[in-house]
Amino acid sequence: MSSTILQLAGLTPSLAKTDSEAVKAPASAVDGMAAEDKNPFLAALGERVRALRARRGMTRKALALAADVSERHLANLEYGVGNASILVLLQVAAALQCTLAELIGDITTSSPEWLLIRELLEQGDDATLQRVRVAIGELLGTGGGNAAHSARVALVGLRGAGKSTLGQLLADDLGFPFVELSREIEKFAGCSVAEIQALYGVNAYRRYERRALEEAIQIYPEAVIAIPGGLVSDAATFNQLLAHCTTVWLQAQPEDHMKRVTAQGDLRPMAASQEAMQDLKGILAGRAAFYSKAQFRLDTSAQPLAPTFLALRQIVRQVLRLPP
Repeated sequence: MSSTILQLAGLTPSLAKTDSEAVKAPASAVDGMAAEDKNPFLAALGERVRALRARRGMTRKALALAADVSERHLANLEYGVGNASILVLLQVAAALQCTLAELIGDITTSSPEWLLIRELLEQGDDATLQRVRVAIGELLGTGGGNAAHSARVALVGLRGAGKSTLGQLLADDLGFPFVELSREIEKFAGCSVAEIQALYGVNAYRRYERRALEEAIQIYPEAVIAIPGGLVSDAATFNQLLAHCTTVWLQAQPEDHMKRVTAQGDLRPMAASQEAMQDLKGILAGRAAFYSKAQFRLDTSAQPLAPTFLALRQIVRQVLRLPP
């Protein structure tokens, strides 16, 4: 390995020692460091490296050679006293013929069953993975294909897509309760969404969001629910939504999103950044793959409100097998 690569990898030439030095150095390092002084993550990482090396039947010397790192540096890594760079970890993972995720402790690599399931799914296309997800939901009793005709109609999409306006119209037409999940979240927290995030952080908000959805599912066998745009970022909550609701993705052009939000008197999107439109487009692009998991989609920018509502009404009445 060249000196340039060594520097990029977080190694100095002094680490590239002889084998005899490699054996002696870590022992003294470990002896001088109590177990409680080790960083828990680095200690666990070292244990996984040793376990993977044992699984492959490789000596430390053989692994160091295959990974192109010094045996001393590898020993420090295994003993949890060396903070290896990402480049070194990539080299060690390649030498162990495993993914970086497995090396650093991703849960889907934590047992043989997880690994075998991952291997089966790795080459699956999106349609296959969706069928597997539904089947797993049915197997575990958490819901799967049962949402196909659920009378809980959830409208998903970014803010400004028309969820509140169209949702209220649809609920009135069907005679269902209309539930704005954001308002339910605020009831649980006793303050506004903005205050929840400012005071307690995004993680706390996501917990309130999940609780609000769980309660809505329990209380309302029939309802139209307007879903906050960011709910899709929490996989567990999104799984619940897909399993227990008929979902419709309301799409809109970025310009319409911005125009509708500012028309409601919310100037924050424009005040936050001069690049607000680019940020908005980035959010839409980042969430599109998740929104597309909805069973149906409707473009709310394609035509005025009245025909857009009629199109939504037709979709929902048809799936619920109600008269047109």
